[in-house]
Amino acid sequence: MQYLPIFLNVRAQNCLIVGGGEVAYRKAVLLDRAGARLRVVAPEINPHLEALVIAGAGELHRRAFTEQDMDGVFLAIAATDDEAVNAEVSHAATARGLPVNVVDKPSLCSFIVPAIVDRSPVVIAISSGGASPVLTRKLKEKLETMVPAAYGRLALLLGGFRGRAKSVITDFKRRTRFWEALLSGPLQEIVFAGKEEEARRYIEQRLSESDQISTQGEVYLVGAGPGDPDLLTLKALRLMQEADVVLYDRLVSPEIMQRVRPDAEKINVGKERSNHLVPQEKINDMLVRLALEGNKVLRLKGGDPFIFGRGGEEIDQLAEARIPFQVIPGITAASGCACYAGIPLTHRDYSQSVRFVTGHLKNDTIDLDWPTLAYENQTVVFYMGLVGLEVICSQLIAHGMAADMPIALVQQGTTANQKVLIGTLESMPAIVKVSEVQAPTIIIVGRVVQLRSRYSWFGN
Repeated sequence: MQYLPIFLNVRAQNCLIVGGGEVAYRKAVLLDRAGARLRVVAPEINPHLEALVIAGAGELHRRAFTEQDMDGVFLAIAATDDEAVNAEVSHAATARGLPVNVVDKPSLCSFIVPAIVDRSPVVIAISSGGASPVLTRKLKEKLETMVPAAYGRLALLLGGFRGRAKSVITDFKRRTRFWEALLSGPLQEIVFAGKEEEARRYIEQRLSESDQISTQGEVYLVGAGPGDPDLLTLKALRLMQEADVVLYDRLVSPEIMQRVRPDAEKINVGKERSNHLVPQEKINDMLVRLALEGNKVLRLKGGDPFIFGRGGEEIDQLAEARIPFQVIPGITAASGCACYAGIPLTHRDYSQSVRFVTGHLKNDTIDLDWPTLAYENQTVVFYMGLVGLEVICSQLIAHGMAADMPIALVQQGTTANQKVLIGTLESMPAIVKVSEVQAPTIIIVGRVVQLRSRYSWFGN
C-alpha cells in the first residue's frame, strides 16, 4: 500500500483550506460534513464556499496565504491553481508536522482525500493513490449501486445494542458468534424493508436466547484456486472472512491472502519437495486442536483440496474427532493453468480424455502406469513434475508416445508471473535447463498443446 487508509476525527477541529474556487469548495463540503471548523484563505472566494464557512461559524480570509495561517490548525488542504502557492502550503504544513493534501499533486501530499460512499455511520473510502482519479470515480459509481442506503440505519441500530450485548454476553468469542449469527439471519432484510421496530424486537429476542449460542469450532477446507484471486468462489470468499485462524499453503498467493479476514491468526504450513515446513500429521492435529478450542478454522489450499491436496487425509482426522467441517472446491491447477495458457484439455479432434497425474509419489519415486499414460488421443497433466521432467519425457517415449508429442510447461499459471514453455517430449528437458523455471508448474502433454498458438489470450 502506498497510503495507510485511516479515518480522522476532525469534529470541531480547525482545518485550513487555501483556495477559494470550485475545487476548494468540494473539499470544504467534505470537511463540513465531518464536523470540521473551516478556515479558508484566498484572495477571491466562491460564494457557495463563503456561505458554507459562514453557516459553520468558520473563518474567511480574503488575502494571500501566509505561514501564520497554520497556527492552531489540525490539517491543511491546498486547492489553488498556483503551483508555487500549493508547494508553499505543503512545505509549511510539513515543517509543523501537520497532515497536508495538495489537490492533484500526490508528491506534495502526506494524505489524500478518497472518493467516498457515505452510508453514515458506514463510510467506504476508495483511492487509487492518486494514480487514476477517474478509475476511483468509476469504482465509487459501482459501489453506490451495490450498497443500499439502509446500511446506515442498520449500523445505527446495531450500535444501539452494543452495550446491552456486552453486558448480557460477557464472553468475547460468544459475543462475536452472536453478532455473526444475527447478521447471517433475516435482520438485514427486515431493516431494508423499513421495519425497524420489528428489527429491534428481533434483536431483543435473539439476545434473550443468547445462552443457546454455540461456540463449537468448525473447519473449512477451501480451495484457493491456482493463483488469480478473481477465481475464488463466492463461498470461499465468505468463509475466508469468517475464519478465526487460517492455515495456508505456500501455493496460496499473497493476493489471495489479502482477502482473508485481517484480524485472523495466520499460520504458514506450506510444504515443498523435501522441505515440509509443518509435517502433514502435525497439520491434521492442529486442525483438530484449534477447532476443539472453539475456533472457526480455515484450511486454505492452492488449487482444489481433493485433487492432490491431501484434503482427504485431513478430514479423516476431523471426522474421527467428530468436528464439523465443510469442503469448498477450488479451480484445480490443471484446469486454471491450461485455460490461462490457451490450451483446451479436451478437444473433439485431438483428445477425448484427460488424466491428472502426480509427478512424484508418496515415496518420492515416479513409478507410474506408463503404458496407459502413453495413449495418443488423450491429454495428460502432471502436477509437481518439474524435478522429474526428464524421467517423464523419457518414459513416455519409451512406452510408445511419439517423441514429437507437444508438451507445455506452465509456470505460476493464472498470475502476472505466468510463463509458458512449449516444446516436444524430446526437446522440453533441454528447454527447461536454460529457462530458469520456478515452481509451481503444471506439465501438459498432448496434441491439444499445439492449439495454444491459436487460443492464447493471457500473458506470454
